[in-house]
Amino acid sequence: MTNRERFSRALSFQPVDRVPNYELGVLGQTIDRWHAEGMPDHVAYWNWFEGEPYFGLERRAYAALNIGMLPAFDYEVLEETPEYVIARHGNGIVTRALKAGTAHGTRLCMDQYLSHPVTDRKSWEDIKRRYDPTTPVRYPLWWEEQVRLWQDRDYPVGLLHNGTFGLYSQLRSWVGTEEISYLFYDDPGLVQEMVEYNTEFFLALVERALGEVEFDFFNFFEDLAGKGGPLISPALFRRFLLPSYQRITARLRQAGIKHILYDSDGEVWALVPLLLEAGVTCLWPLEQASGMDPRRLRREYGRDLALAGGIDKREISRGRAAIATELEAKLPPLLEEGGYLPFLDHVFPQDISYDSFLYYLETKARLIGMDLAVPWPQAY
Repeated sequence: MTNRERFSRALSFQPVDRVPNYELGVLGQTIDRWHAEGMPDHVAYWNWFEGEPYFGLERRAYAALNIGMLPAFDYEVLEETPEYVIARHGNGIVTRALKAGTAHGTRLCMDQYLSHPVTDRKSWEDIKRRYDPTTPVRYPLWWEEQVRLWQDRDYPVGLLHNGTFGLYSQLRSWVGTEEISYLFYDDPGLVQEMVEYNTEFFLALVERALGEVEFDFFNFFEDLAGKGGPLISPALFRRFLLPSYQRITARLRQAGIKHILYDSDGEVWALVPLLLEAGVTCLWPLEQASGMDPRRLRREYGRDLALAGGIDKREISRGRAAIATELEAKLPPLLEEGGYLPFLDHVFPQDISYDSFLYYLETKARLIGMDLAVPWPQAY
């Protein structure tokens, strides 16, 4: 069975010889720690969405279309001190970022968002002109070659790269979290216009790709919740977002895409019924600090919703006994029921040792039935 077949069959609740072996990535600070604890210097890639052969993490691929602003804003440092840097980024957002602890492009804490590019209808008109779906460079120069390579592949390919397109996440990027929360009430017409414009842009942009590639999945990147619940109410979700979700998922299904993934950290229980109504088939990464227990989700939604992630990164930091307990409690029942891809509920943070990481990999491989030919010396 190929990895592509495993991916599709697993998310369809069909029998597989084993599920694919995926993880999301690792913080730059964690890379430095693991290098100091024995990880080879050549293993330094922090984003594992497309796999990492050294650790037995299997391949996925993505159609890397450019869905951002064209032209983008010029990167501009507005203020810099020994402690922080304030800068305007290509998406027009101005942030304050602490310098201390930065490693391989990742920081110890999130940047502070100071301003966003859309503040009123006039600024919205300026942003709109940066989203022409017909701009030629939105498709990679090597697109035709990539299409040929994907004709006879044995791994899954997703439409767009991970973390690139969403409806709520785009509103938040344009306007800001607090500001969009007010705007739903202060100017609902403008919010509706932005959502519809974003939807039309997306559908026009991907039409060529849908006609040339048989994609296996698509992922909505939203991150629309915190530990205390969603950042948008079910009523607002239904009014402003649901119709556009349904338009998009209908077109994707028409093009043969079976698996519609939805990526949101935080606690999204109140929105799950609406996600199903929107056409979502799989929810991830199931952040455990927010209580998104995959076993409870399975009890409540059965085969209506596939799941991915849900392994508590906090437990992986607590050593071998905690790792074994976490994995053995969750993986066997979820794998037996199907519709589940096991991986950490986020990237690997710096409080996880290299030894614990390797033990996690080997324990997980054993439970999913994968013959993991480890290239690293076993320390236990």
